[in-house]
Amino acid sequence: MDEVDSEALADVAYGIFDHLLTRRLQTQGKYLYALVEGGVDFTADLTETIGQFTDEYPQLAEALLARFGPVDTIYRMLCEGEGVIPSKTTQMYWIVQDAPGSAPEAIEDEHAGKWLIFQEPDRADAAWKKVRDATVAHDLGISAKVSTAKPNPDSRDSRRVIYVYTEDWADEPDVMRVRENLRRLGFVDRIGYKRNLETFAGEYAKKGKRVTYYSA
Repeated sequence: MDEVDSEALADVAYGIFDHLLTRRLQTQGKYLYALVEGGVDFTADLTETIGQFTDEYPQLAEALLARFGPVDTIYRMLCEGEGVIPSKTTQMYWIVQDAPGSAPEAIEDEHAGKWLIFQEPDRADAAWKKVRDATVAHDLGISAKVSTAKPNPDSRDSRRVIYVYTEDWADEPDVMRVRENLRRLGFVDRIGYKRNLETFAGEYAKKGKRVTYYSA
């Protein structure tokens, strides 16, 4: 296996590992950010996740541990903000926070859509924390996600972007309820809402063309 393949494999490995850890924690009513910010020890959950990962995906687990080292090194990396703080996250393009009870695949439904909030990098961490906490409190939509410090070749903007998803773009009262709650969080500048229909069609804003369905 050459170096390029090893790096690509490690990237895939980390994504699957992160998914397994998130699901393990959520089945217990836990969130990684709450454990990290609260100083709660989650070594046991991490060790069990690594064990599950090794059993199910031995080659990927080997690539993961080859890049990041043993469990205590990965634990320290998470405690320092990987997967929690946008500016400290370099292994994934996005941090995702689903609302409790919301299916992770709901944000991929063609009926869903999202408010787009653009932030300068030095303001994104604080903005994400507000959106994340409000999502968990069921004050916003079905999910939210934020771009991270990992350079994304598909990015069209130097700013960070936060997506705040709602279940149905056609449910205007719900879409605007979320918008009003975002205002209460301090996001008072006009923002756009984009349907998944346009995203799936590969349509993006450019000079003379807007793809946002709502603007408020």
